[in-house]
This record gives sequence, structure tokens and C-alpha cells, in this order.
Amino acid sequence: MTSPSPSSLLEFATLMGMKMIGEILRRSGAFFIRRAIGSDKLYWAVLSEYVRTIVRTGSAPVEFYVEGLRSRTLKSLNPKLGMMHMVLEPFFKGEVYDICLVPISISYDRVLEESLLAHELLGVPKPKESTTGLLKARKVLEDDYGSMHVCFGQPLSVRELSKGRINRSQYNLVPRDLPQKPSEETQALVSVLAHGVVRLQERGAVLSPWSLMALVLLQSPGGGLALGSLAQRTAWIRGLATKFGALLDWPAQVPDEEVLLSSVCLHRSLVCCAEGRVFLLDEQRSRTASTSASASACVSPEEAVLRRAAVVLMCASYRNQALHVFVRPALVAVAMATAPSSRKEDVFTQFRFLQELFSNEFVFVPGMAIQDFEEGCSLLLRCGALQVSGLELTVMEDEPEIASFLRAILQPFIQTYQFGAHPEFSPSPSISSGPQTRSTAFTVVLQHLTVDGGQVFTERQYIPVLRSYAMELILAGELNTCEALSSDTQRNVLSTLLRMNAVTKIKTGDQSKFRVNKADIQRIGDILAGRRPAQSAAFSRL
Repeated sequence: MTSPSPSSLLEFATLMGMKMIGEILRRSGAFFIRRAIGSDKLYWAVLSEYVRTIVRTGSAPVEFYVEGLRSRTLKSLNPKLGMMHMVLEPFFKGEVYDICLVPISISYDRVLEESLLAHELLGVPKPKESTTGLLKARKVLEDDYGSMHVCFGQPLSVRELSKGRINRSQYNLVPRDLPQKPSEETQALVSVLAHGVVRLQERGAVLSPWSLMALVLLQSPGGGLALGSLAQRTAWIRGLATKFGALLDWPAQVPDEEVLLSSVCLHRSLVCCAEGRVFLLDEQRSRTASTSASASACVSPEEAVLRRAAVVLMCASYRNQALHVFVRPALVAVAMATAPSSRKEDVFTQFRFLQELFSNEFVFVPGMAIQDFEEGCSLLLRCGALQVSGLELTVMEDEPEIASFLRAILQPFIQTYQFGAHPEFSPSPSISSGPQTRSTAFTVVLQHLTVDGGQVFTERQYIPVLRSYAMELILAGELNTCEALSSDTQRNVLSTLLRMNAVTKIKTGDQSKFRVNKADIQRIGDILAGRRPAQSAAFSRL
């Protein structure tokens, strides 16, 4: 119950005003909703009743994107619960016997808006959709975009999944036509179901060879890779992904180098193969076959970084399509490198901290930390990278490459979350990859955001100032990931700090301000760097 099909009922607020397009969608069964409902109770009641009526009558399936937003990074997003609750409410109120949720996964070899999405992440405003613009852009369809895979998952019975988790008799105490605030157990169930649907979507996603190639290329910056080395490394990752249960679209009985060259041709706006080496292009080279020396001389260092960042973010978006396969064993690998000891209890505590820290970056079902940890350990055991001796977890000495590769996958996120410049700290060699860079926890980043030496900043200040600060660090060689310039990641950092009480939100009229809690920020940074143990938790099942 997610992605659109020809018979779907959808919500496309931005398309409603487009001539002809809006009417075509409406006659196809789409309905339009506001992007933000806010505190408009009347609108919420009307929309909720409209959705309930469709579900109750069963006249058509309701299809919607459970994430509620477009993913500019091509990663799965944490679900929005409003529409999911509207759909499930008829079951909670006993108006229908059961509801089936069908997760639908759509995977693309190449995304039409890859450049547009990357530039939006770098602060370029999104162009307004219009019918005229759509017609002018039809030449784009003449290009090759590879294959698209649509996977329909097994239907999920809400009745079965909710057994023992919710008491529906509470809805008998109030007339069913009156709106009710959902109870805590209802909200928890809706959250678990929505997150579970996203996880099933991830498992149904089909990975292309380019997604695996992007993993390799982004871990090998500068100078590119020899085609043979890239083929060997990509084939190794393909084997690892297969062991982890990934679905791959890898042509059978075709030499690996031929598969890679086909992917390079498909993504020629991002990479090229010259003299037997494959390397990423900067934005200028991706648009023109060659760049004159006079033009290069006019490019400022900041513009050069932005051009490079655009290509890196485009490539990272395809890498992101594969992250759900590796993220749990990768978190275990990082936890083992930063935990105070190899005891299973300490590793799990560090794992749980990392999972909470990156819960805006990756999708984790609430209350399933132990199961996620066990899944990560199980996958590491399956590929021979983990040794369990009693209550001790250690990396197998004959398979250090797997743990190193998994840690490197999370390195751009770790660096972005802790970037800065502090003379007393550099990342632990056990969790860093590539050139050593001076980094720090959140303290220096948010100190830079303060105004006039104070401890308060506004949301409007946050993104541009933080992007400018990241640019300074990249130009100074103190930050080696262009992904720190991504506005989505920067917003995720702020959301994480709010959730972990390192920043406090203050409402002053129509404006929101944020107050920095320096001690909590330093504590989070110390835990992330392995200088301080995370707070222990009870886990009887481990």
C-alpha cells in the first residue's frame, strides 16, 4: 500500500494546478490533499471521513506513498503516520472485518531527476511544475534510463498483526462518527505497521550493478579505479549482498567487466572510462565533453566543490538504494570498533546508541533494537566476519576486509554528524577510511551557529550557515565528504539533536528558535568517537 499503479488513488497536491494533468489524474481516481494540514481540524475530519468511506465501501484500493514525502536521496524515509491511521481507522472502529496492506517496491536503474534532486540538496530551489514545463522536457525521455522493477509483496492482514496489541472495545464507548484522539497503543501499532511496510518495501527492492559500483567508487575517491579492480571489488560486494539476502538484477552469463561498462554507459553523466580507469566526473565534465583551460581558470574553489558535490550526491543516491542491505551489520561493525570492550552487552549498548543516532537516516521498526542487533550479528556470522566466544564478539582475523568495508559504508554519515575542527580529536583509525581528517563532535558545529556569542539560533540560520561552515572545512582539507553539504542530512542532524535533548526547541510567536545544550552535545560526540561508553540498557534476551 504505497507506490502508484494505473488504478491507484493518490495524493498529488503539487500536480493539481497543472492544466490537463490534474484533470487526467482526477479522472483516473486520484484525489488531492494539502501538503500540510496543520491544526485545521475541519479539513482533517473531512479528509479522514473521505478515506474511511473509500476503505469501508471497498470500491477501490487506496494507494499512497507511506513515507509521505519524496526522497531526494533515494533512501527509504521514515513513514508519515497520518494517512496510515486514516486507512486503518475503519478496522479499529469495527467498520470492516480486516484490512490488507500490500507493500509495493519500485526500483530504477537510473532516475530521471537525478541532477535535479542533487541540486535541491545543495540549496537550488525546486522548479515549479507546469504542463508547459512538462511538454518542454519531453526530449529527456529520448535518453536511456535502463530498467524499472516493480515488486508486489505478500498482503499483510492487519487483523492478524494487531492481535494482542490493541483493545478495539474502546471505540464502542464513543459514537463512531465522532473523531477520537488515538490512544497510545493505537499510535504504537500504526507506527509499527507503517515502519514494517517500509522494511518490506526495502526487502523487495531490486539492486542494479550500478548501485554496487557506486559503493566502490565512493570509497575510492580521487584518480578513479582500474576497470579490472572495480570489477573484482564489485563482484566481491555482489557476493556479500547475496549472502545478506539482497535481490540483484545482474545479467547471467555476461562477463563482469562487460556488465560494468554497460552501467558506465547508462550513467555517463556521472562516470566515464578512460585509459582503462573508471572515475567520477565533476558537473562541468558531465555536461560537456571537454573543458577549456580558460573556463577552468574562471571557476572559483567554492564552485568547483559544488560541482564535485553535485556528482557525488548523485552517485551517493544510487549507493543509498543498497544501504538497507548492509546497515545492520555495518552498525554492529562500527559498534564493535567503538565499544569500550568486546563484551556482547557493551557492543549492543553502542549499537543501540548508533541506531538512535541514525534513526533519521535509516528505517528501524520501533522497539526492535534487539532483533536488529541479532540480525546484524547473524549476517556477519553468515559471511564469516564475526566470531562469538561466550559473551565476547570479535572480528575474524582472516576476514577483516568485510568489517572494514561495512564501517566505510557509514563513514560519510559519521563524518557529517561529527564534522568540525578541534585540535584534541581525530577519528579513531578503527572506524575511519581514506585520508585522516580532523573532526569533532557536534559542539564546534553548533557553536558556529550561535549568534553574538549566545547559545540560540533560528531554523532559518541553520542550513545556510552550516553549509557555509562545511564548505570552509572541505576547502581547508579538514572534511573529506561532500555529503556534509546535503541539506537533508543537515536537517537530520538537527532532528537527531532535538530527539536526544542536545538541542531544545523554543517557540516564540510564529518563529522557532533552538537552544544548544553543550554538555549533551559533547556527550553524544564522545560516545560516537568511542571516548565514552553509551548508557547501558537491560536486554535479557541477549
